[in-house]
Formats: sequence, structure tokens, C-alpha cells
Amino acid sequence: MISILLAVYDFLSICAAYFLALWLRFDGVFSEIPREFLNPYLSFIVPFAFGALICFYFLRMYNSMWRFAGSADFVRVFGVSFLVSLLHAALITVCCGRMPISYYILGAGFQFTFLAIPRFGFRIVQLLRSRTEVAPGGKRIMLIGAGSAGQLILKDINQAREIHDSVVCIIDDNPNKWQRWLDGVPIVGGREEILRAVQEYHVNQIFLAIPSATAQQKRDILAICNETDCDVKQLPGMYQLVTGEVTVSDMKDVSVEDLLGREPVKADLQEVFQQINGRVVLVTGGGGSIGSELCRQIAAHRPKRLVIVDIYENNAYAIQLELKEKYPDLALDTLIASVRDSRRMFQIFETYRPQIVYHAAAHKHVPLMEDSPCESIKNNVLGTYKTAYAAMLHGCERFVLISTDKAVNPTNVMGASKRLCEMVVQSFDARIKAGRAADIPQLFTHEAGRPMKAEGFDFASVRTEFVAVRFGNVLGSNGSVIPIFRRQIEHGGPVTVTHPDIIRYFMTIPEAVSLVMLAGTYAKGGEIFVLDMGSPVKIDTLARNLIRLSGFKPDVDIKIEYTGLRPGEKLYEEKLMAEEGLQKTENDLIHIGNPVHFDEKAFLENLKGLMAAAYANREDIRDLLIAMVDTYHPAMD
Repeated sequence: MISILLAVYDFLSICAAYFLALWLRFDGVFSEIPREFLNPYLSFIVPFAFGALICFYFLRMYNSMWRFAGSADFVRVFGVSFLVSLLHAALITVCCGRMPISYYILGAGFQFTFLAIPRFGFRIVQLLRSRTEVAPGGKRIMLIGAGSAGQLILKDINQAREIHDSVVCIIDDNPNKWQRWLDGVPIVGGREEILRAVQEYHVNQIFLAIPSATAQQKRDILAICNETDCDVKQLPGMYQLVTGEVTVSDMKDVSVEDLLGREPVKADLQEVFQQINGRVVLVTGGGGSIGSELCRQIAAHRPKRLVIVDIYENNAYAIQLELKEKYPDLALDTLIASVRDSRRMFQIFETYRPQIVYHAAAHKHVPLMEDSPCESIKNNVLGTYKTAYAAMLHGCERFVLISTDKAVNPTNVMGASKRLCEMVVQSFDARIKAGRAADIPQLFTHEAGRPMKAEGFDFASVRTEFVAVRFGNVLGSNGSVIPIFRRQIEHGGPVTVTHPDIIRYFMTIPEAVSLVMLAGTYAKGGEIFVLDMGSPVKIDTLARNLIRLSGFKPDVDIKIEYTGLRPGEKLYEEKLMAEEGLQKTENDLIHIGNPVHFDEKAFLENLKGLMAAAYANREDIRDLLIAMVDTYHPAMD
């Protein structure tokens, strides 16, 4: 029906356009129009107008959704109108005689104007209204980025019937775009204008549409946005722009990771693939945050077999189900076992003969380990020792220990225990390189039954490479601050921060796993791999940003409470002890700490006493830790 009405309008428009041109040529007085011009017009215009409608039909002038007309439609209407004007000039001159020059020019202009008015009128009204009005229930959006992605987002918002939101202003750092308009929306300035524009245009939602921006650039812009009360969303990446699929639905909530201001670590997956492909890989603690992501990455690189070991059956079962569903052809074994049980670990290594071991099993919660220090020693230190010994005796090629930056100048039992774990793998590696693997003692005599012996074993054949990977705090891992903060925000607060000045280094779980995989690739034995995690982040700032990202105001909607440092907790974490030094690797963000030399023989002898003290649950276990870890200085209450 609309197409028929539009065709009738076009017919009348063509007739009116050329009549108006002729009428104006003779000063707007109808009686002054000579018969030699009026008669040709009257005899020609009706059949010509019908013919023009046929042209319009075949040129698809009645197929467009003019409510959403854009620049491409404008060009098409202009082109069709220009073509019809040329035909009119040629045919009327040939068939009826020459007309005044102004008749041709003015007629063409009026014809285009009349054709464009109904097709673009509604669209123009929409754009004009969008500058000042937003539909009831709709949001007033600030769009950051006037590039290709921003234009596609703006077009999608304007064309979506189900969306009542409107873009009211645009921010772009390119000065050449300032004070211009994009589809009727003003580009008001650069990022320094964000706060002012939010107030002036009453913005309540911000879309960041700069997929090519670096992590540092995004962090700077988001830091400004977080000073507002607006809901902030962003376009995840460049792939939508490349595929032309940029829509409002692609916009995602800004995550805390986006505020770190650091590009993600890029692992050379080809090297990882070559290392893992076709090998038997074992992951201890495979159900945990890091362990489960390790299992996902390993499964994707086609190992000969993946063996998951974990003491917590729920986590182990969850990752088993996930991997079986995603990789049905994967040779997968999920075993419930404790790394503290040397007989069970020997049984697993004897059965599966893993070639690569990622040792992620550990107790990691600082306050809990302060209350149960002997358990930290049993699980972390002795569990690492027993797993490493089993790996050495069963032909493992590479053993990768997951460590932590809390092992650097530790002030708590957990950090001291992880430093001892690093010393364990360094001792193993040093003894193996020196051809003295047989001197590594078996610390299993406390267990019930006959101690395991390695009689007849050719220690000279041991070639296992032992390395450690030192991490910072992992965003989103079990027990990390982000899930805790989110739960507190969901319950209306308060959000608890131990100290207003406490700082931490952060990385994402995929980054952490990339580093573990790379450690196995770069390993030559004895190294401690360290990630350059950029600038540290204040936990207080992190908490406030998370509150804002959740749509609340810190200290207004959600209170922040400072609870004081917990036992063993320090204000800042270090990535490397000063005496270790750094070496570069092929990845600029990954470094190697030179091993700190210590008396391995004395260390291994003292380890026997530490083991006995831990299993006796002695209360003076911290004194033994101080004697074994020179850099351990327990925090005073």
C-alpha cells in the first residue's frame, strides 16, 4: 500500500516539478507562459511521468525501508533522479521542441527535491529528535569513537526498532572531527570532554567503540568513564569490525581486567604445540583455577594422554565433564589423589609415565596457612618433593612448578613454603646436572608400611628438567579478591579492603597459563620464570572501580571498610628477590630469575627435620622456616 501511495506521489511530483520550473521561468504568472512552451509540456508530461514510474520500479525505488534511509539511499535517489532528468530533457527536446534552459535545470532540481522529501523526511525528523529527545524508558548514550566501529554502532542503534535508546553525543580524540556531526549526532571533543558532556547531555550509558585501542589507552579512557555514574560497555575486539558484524549486542560490560592497562601476554602456541603434541602430560591440582585452565589449554594441543590429579573430587569431576564434552577423542584420566601420599604418586607415575608434569597442587590462602602452618609444609613443600621425586624416577622430561610472588621475601607461612618449593626444584635440578641425582634423599620414612626404595635404579640416566614459574595474583581465581568483592557488592556491601594503600600485581588466568606453557618451552632446568605484570594496582582502587562497574557509587551506595592487614600479609608484593637478577627470553614480558645459590646439602638435610616437625604438628615450625629461608621475616601482629 505504501509503495502505491509513494508511486502516486512520484507521479504528481514529476508533473509539479517541471510545471513549477516553467511557471517560475515566466515570473510566476501562468498567463505569461507562451503556448509554444505550455502545449509541449501538457502533451508530454503525463506519458513521461508514467514512464518514469516504470524506471523507478526497475531501479528499486520502491523496495527500500526509507525509515532507515542512509547515505547509500541518498546517492541512489540522486542518481535515479539525475538519469530521469536527462531522459526528460532529451525526449521533450526531440519530440516537442526545445524548452527554456531554466526549465531543464529547475525542473531537475525540483524533481530531486520532491522525490527526496518523503523518502528522507521521516529519517531527518528522527535524527533531529535524537539530539534532544529519548524515547520513554530509553537511555541517553555517549559514544566514544567516531571511526568505523562507532559509525556501525550508531547506525545499529538508529535502525533497531526494539531499542529505545539514543546516542546524544560522540567523543573522539581526533581534533579534525570535533564540532562536526555524524548522522545528526554532535562530536563534542576528545576524552577530556567526557565528564562535561555527560553532565550537559544527561548521559546515563557510555559505549566505548575503539576496538583498535591499546590496553593502556582503554584503561585511561575507562578511568575517566568510571568517574561518572554511567553504565559503561565496550566492543570486545577487532574481529567484529573485520567481519562487519558490529552491533549493539556485541557490546559487553567492562571488566576489571580492562582497567589493568596492560596488553595480554602472547604465547607462541606453535612452540607449545610442538612440545605437548603426542606426549603424556600430568597436571596436579588440575581442578583448581590455574590447573583447570592448564588442562583446557593442554587438551587443545592434542597430547597423547592427559592425566588430571586432584584431591577435591568436585573440581576434578567438573573439569573432566567439560573436557570430555569439548574433546571427545581426548585420552583423559582423572584421578583422585593427594600429592602428600608418595605411594599413590609413585603408583600414578608408574602407570602413566608422564613426560611433562605441571605441578599446580598447593594450599594458597595466606590467612588459613598462618593458622595451619604444618599443613602448608606438608602439602606445599613435601607434596612438591614427593611429586618431583616420582617424576625423576619415572623418566619425566620436564617438571614445572607453579610458584607465586609471595615467595619473594615472604612474610607469611604460605610464601615461605612456596619459596621452599622453588628451592626443592632448584636442588633437584642442580643435583641432576652435577650427576648426583642418587644423593637426593627419599623423605618417605614417615609413611606407614615399607619405605619405597630405588634399588637398582640408574640415577645417571635421569634427565628431568625442573623449573618454577612465579605468578602474581590471578584475577577471578578461587579465593581472589575479585569474586569476593563481587559477592559483597551483590549483598549490598560493605566491600572489605585490608588497607587503603595495599597494592598487588595482577594477571588473567589465560596469561598465567600461557606463562606456564612457555616455561616448559623455554626451560633448560633450574630457572624461575617471572612475568612482567606491568604496574601494580591498588586494591582500594580495584574495589572502587568494581563498585562503579556494577552501577553503584563507592562510599554512597556501597560502603568500603578497611579491616587491617591480615596475619602474614604485606602492603606490596615483589616479583623477584634483589639478588636473583633477570635474564630476557624471546617474549619481552617473560624473564628468568638467576637462581640464588644456597647450600643444597644442608637444605636437604634440614628438610628432613622440617618434615618430621610438620608431621608432628610442632608449634615451633616457623622457627624452622626462618632457619631454612633466609628471606622469610614473619609479619609482626
